[in-house]
Amino acid sequence: MGTINERKRKDGTTSFTAQIIIKQGGRTVHSEAQTFVRRQAAAVWMKARERVLRSAGGLEPSRPVATLAEAIDRYITTTSKAIGRTKAQVLRSIKTHDIADMDCAKITSSDIVAFATELSAGRAPQTVGNYLSHLGAVFAIARPAWGYQLNEQAMRDAMKVAKRLGITSKSRERDRRPTIDELDRLMTHFCEVYRRRPQSAPMHVIMAFALFSTRRQEEITRIAYEDLDDAGSRILVRDMKNPGEKIGNNVWCDLPSPALDIIRAQTKSEGAIFPYTTDAISAAFTRACKLLGIVDLHFHDLRHDGISRLFEIGTTIPHAAAVSGHRSWTSLKRYTHIRQTGDKYSGWKWLASVATA
Repeated sequence: MGTINERKRKDGTTSFTAQIIIKQGGRTVHSEAQTFVRRQAAAVWMKARERVLRSAGGLEPSRPVATLAEAIDRYITTTSKAIGRTKAQVLRSIKTHDIADMDCAKITSSDIVAFATELSAGRAPQTVGNYLSHLGAVFAIARPAWGYQLNEQAMRDAMKVAKRLGITSKSRERDRRPTIDELDRLMTHFCEVYRRRPQSAPMHVIMAFALFSTRRQEEITRIAYEDLDDAGSRILVRDMKNPGEKIGNNVWCDLPSPALDIIRAQTKSEGAIFPYTTDAISAAFTRACKLLGIVDLHFHDLRHDGISRLFEIGTTIPHAAAVSGHRSWTSLKRYTHIRQTGDKYSGWKWLASVATA
């Protein structure tokens, strides 16, 4: 009637899950499980429970058990297009932890805090916070949408406790900006790569476009000629990243003249303007930085530098938001402290080469 399954955790320890399943007439009428750190403890619990279940009145009608892992799978399958690759990867990672084997109806705030504490070993509080945030999305819709008995209030309570205990925290805002010297070295490198392999992604062009358009990496790979309003100097960015909304969040964004010139210089006239994958762009940028000894520079920092430039040349907050696509001006407050004035890219030698067909 019962089985004990052995499982290796990520930290190298072993857990033992005792599971009891009772079937009548070919269908499951009772199912329960408990996880222990010792096989002997699992065996003792299983025998005791089997003894109770065999007794008169011991077996009562029970609902089918649904685990957190099943709820996560349903969430990923149903919302795969909307949640993005990173979130899906985090949720799949959560499935490797013991909490994923628990009955949804039995998961309490204490279980979630214990899970967060387990995650905190070797992970920054910001990372743990991201894990709980992504898991919280499952708790928010699993019961009303599909009937999984996850307690959303338990998740809220656990997140509050984890924050108070310092297990989680908000992500720090990066303020890393590339220097002109670093950009010159990267542009030189990518020009040489493209000269040797013309079939490769023109990273020097993509980098310059990221700087002057302030577009995110995945947005650059999606924008198409059919969404370009050349006369109005703007581009329709489809499914723009936004908290709580992505699919269908299509936003018209102004194109500063250098960015529009770069698009005009491309040899195609239909389809994707930059038909390359985010993986290829990210890998090429990371490899180049490592090769050139450029430390702690991310491709996304080009967007940050581009938005900073807008304020340095005197762009107003509404106009900067129209370029960057920020829905809330509050998000741009981090840039308003900038004291430098003028355009550091004025006369930049690379702009003419990437903006010429």
